[in-house]
Amino acid sequence: QVQLVESGGGLVPAGGSLTLSCAASGSIFSGNTMGWYRQAPGKLRELVATITNGGMTNYLDSVKGRFTISRGNAKNTVYLQMNSLKPEDSAVYYCKFENVINSWSREDYWGQGTQVTVSS
Repeated sequence: QVQLVESGGGLVPAGGSLTLSCAASGSIFSGNTMGWYRQAPGKLRELVATITNGGMTNYLDSVKGRFTISRGNAKNTVYLQMNSLKPEDSAVYYCKFENVINSWSREDYWGQGTQVTVSS
């Protein structure tokens, strides 16, 4: 089992910045990926950004150049620095931990979600 604790989020005016963080603990395997997803009301959950344990990143096109995902020194914490926020970035943001056990087995864990609201 892996436990995820999210922090950050809140209300910010358009053009502002926020940082989300997510700390993982428990039975963590080295080949893992951490990431952030978001879901706005009436919309499907979408990938925002992911980062592997080796540092490879992937971003949603609409956040490229504005958001930066990174991992802490202990590798079990992931951060999402969000700059130049837009009202359309408003959503519940979820941390996801993909625990790769071996080449054919993976466990996915989700955080409880944190609200990000960007006012226009």
